[in-house]
Amino acid sequence: MSTIDDEEAGLRTRKKLETRAALSAAALRLAQEHGLDNVRVDDIAAAANVSPRTYNNYFSSREQAICVALATERTLRAGAALRAITMDDRLEQALPRTIIDVYGEEPDTATVELVNSAPALRREYVQTLVAIDNRLAEVIAPRTGSDSLAPRVIAAAITNALRIAMEDWLAAETSVALTDLLSGCLAPLFPALHALDHNLPKGRR
Repeated sequence: MSTIDDEEAGLRTRKKLETRAALSAAALRLAQEHGLDNVRVDDIAAAANVSPRTYNNYFSSREQAICVALATERTLRAGAALRAITMDDRLEQALPRTIIDVYGEEPDTATVELVNSAPALRREYVQTLVAIDNRLAEVIAPRTGSDSLAPRVIAAAITNALRIAMEDWLAAETSVALTDLLSGCLAPLFPALHALDHNLPKGRR
């Protein structure tokens, strides 16, 4: 591929990302202003200056479009924090600390009220928020040798612990600290993380 082709491909990719972001931002703004039940695909597309058909190329539902806007920033922060974990770090300490640092920050009241306004929206929000399996598996994989399943299994366990904590916190009728729920949900996974730390060569434990 020539340099010109590379540049054109880069421009197309950037344009797609910009369109996706614009649609997501429009969906969130309209839901905040009018309520989820009053937001239509045509309204979202018009607000982003694209056709409804273009909208359907990016999102399968209003809930998905809204939650991308709500969760993307935190998911990016989680990815950056996970990439910062090195082989010299103890997973037993570094992974729970990273999860709690990133996800223990409670969403603002307006976000909580919006995502709790419809069960489908709450489910989509949590699902979008915890989509970090691949990043987690990348951190875990170097410590599992040739075992290709363990990183995926442990990553899935961590994201499910995060999902359960977020779901319970959002649905809680009492004031329960999100950090406490996260700590409690992650605690049963400590033995697995401890075992991974002991898979490292002696000089790196």
